[in-house]
Amino acid sequence: MFEIPTDLHPDCVPLAFLLGTWEGVGVGGYPTIEEFQFGQEIEFGHLGKPFLTYTSRTWKLAEDGTPQQPLATETGFWRPQPNNRLEVLLAHPTGFVEIWLGEIAGAKLELRTDVVARTESAKEYTAGHRLYGLVDRELLWAFDMAAMGQPLQSHISARLRRVS
Repeated sequence: MFEIPTDLHPDCVPLAFLLGTWEGVGVGGYPTIEEFQFGQEIEFGHLGKPFLTYTSRTWKLAEDGTPQQPLATETGFWRPQPNNRLEVLLAHPTGFVEIWLGEIAGAKLELRTDVVARTESAKEYTAGHRLYGLVDRELLWAFDMAAMGQPLQSHISARLRRVS
């Protein structure tokens, strides 16, 4: 059973179910790339302030499940707001940053990009939609994106288990 840390900022209690390190596997695809399997590690932490820290890293998996090469990484902050609202700020080393807005509904989160800013060298990416949910003590999530001239559509999803 997961216990809420006593030093967690009260504003973060609705997000407490996310705290810890999560690992698992997922699948991805998009009209501009081949389908693939990936491994993922996500870490949600806190500093006693009114936000959670967040880091995610992924790596491509071979058909037998062995890691092949690094894929994406992102880092940021999850900021709960009044009335079950949520703001998420994410930065990516591939040249873009995002501001996501959404809502918290128990152990389910739904987010949509409000702002996507990219550097001159970054690939085109214009919008995203994410769902996160705790199901049978596992974190399931999905990401739809609009990029490379394509409309918003399914890109990746994963099933993660808490490892610490």
